[in-house]
Amino acid sequence: MEELRKIDKTFIGRKRSSTSIKVEASQLRMFLTSTGEDGPIFRDLEVARAAGFRGIPIPATYLFCLHLLSAKEPYDFYRGIGIEVGRLLHGEQSFVYHGPVCVGDVLSFEAKISDVVDKKEGAMTLVTQHVYVENQEKQHVADMIVNTVVLNSIVEGAIA
Repeated sequence: MEELRKIDKTFIGRKRSSTSIKVEASQLRMFLTSTGEDGPIFRDLEVARAAGFRGIPIPATYLFCLHLLSAKEPYDFYRGIGIEVGRLLHGEQSFVYHGPVCVGDVLSFEAKISDVVDKKEGAMTLVTQHVYVENQEKQHVADMIVNTVVLNSIVEGAIA
């Protein structure tokens, strides 16, 4: 078994470069189609406004995609700390919304590592990031927790 560079608790507090992105209707439609979401509130401005939104809202999980899309190179952060992209697995994400996010908003993302925990006797490490999200009016609209699994060893003969 080949040992690889590990991420450890010294990385807690490390921040990613800030990123931002405008919420575009065309990208949202692709997400809705790919996930099978056909709720009219996400596609029809009149329905969204009748429900009390100022514009077409985004589904909760779309925030994760926007965060990835906001970075020119979304995995540079990991490369910068010595972790190859092929060693990353998506763990999970969670969201707390403090306000609506709608098509046309410009979101800013501030992410930092909030925890690092070894699992499976060090064979993998769970990296938790807290992502603070603001809109174009500097309103705190959401918090996202992203858990990424970093594989710390390669078993000889395993498929890469």
